[in-house]
Amino acid sequence: MSQTLPVPLDVKLMNTTSLVLGLAFAGMLVTFGVSWLLQQNLFRLTAIRVGGDLGHNNAVTLRANVVPKLAGNFFTVDLVRTQAAFESVPWVRKAVVQREFPNRLRVVLQEHQAIAFWGQEGDARLVNSYGEVFEANQGDVEVDDLPLLNGPQGQAVLVLAGYRRLAPVFEKLDTRLELLELTARGSWRARLEDGVVIELGLGSPDEIHSRAERFIATLTQVSSRFGRNLESADLRYSNGYALKLRGVTTTVLGGKEDRKAKR
Repeated sequence: MSQTLPVPLDVKLMNTTSLVLGLAFAGMLVTFGVSWLLQQNLFRLTAIRVGGDLGHNNAVTLRANVVPKLAGNFFTVDLVRTQAAFESVPWVRKAVVQREFPNRLRVVLQEHQAIAFWGQEGDARLVNSYGEVFEANQGDVEVDDLPLLNGPQGQAVLVLAGYRRLAPVFEKLDTRLELLELTARGSWRARLEDGVVIELGLGSPDEIHSRAERFIATLTQVSSRFGRNLESADLRYSNGYALKLRGVTTTVLGGKEDRKAKR
């Protein structure tokens, strides 16, 4: 009859210690091996392939703006910091950065699409199609007749929405909406390319759109009635609007009020 003898405690401790030391040594070897491997030239970044929107940037500008900010090799380069470096380049809205084994990065860029200037006249800032304000050299803007939008900080999306609602309305007069401004009090003001200033009052983009539509619908009749060109208009009346024709004093029209102008 066989009999199992208990292993002495000191032997158990010795075996456990040997196992732990063996695993620790193996771990050190693996760590050393990985560290040595990562430092080899095989994984040193040798190329960055850039695609996507490249209308305002090229290899020279990207190299000058991005490469000095990069550190590490294929495995150790920080992709988040690399993305931020590309997105700091003028006109770049978004960058997607990926590794390409064994020593490359692949970057896809999305550039800003300039819709309008933002701020005071002469300001270098622009608004893109998402209503985001960005800074760029105005000399790089291909379109010569971009409108000017202005408003409180953080309201570019709302002002752009207002512009998109109003621009087609004024095109019916064969003119262009040159400026749209949202004041700090929430009142809208527009200026057409021929210098006509229109006070649109308070409201959402849909509300000022309806107000402008009603105004345009009767403007032709008003202009022919007085035989003068429009100088300014005030649409803040609840039952009509006030307008000023060149050479004619202000008159209020619409609703129950319809006073002739005094020359």
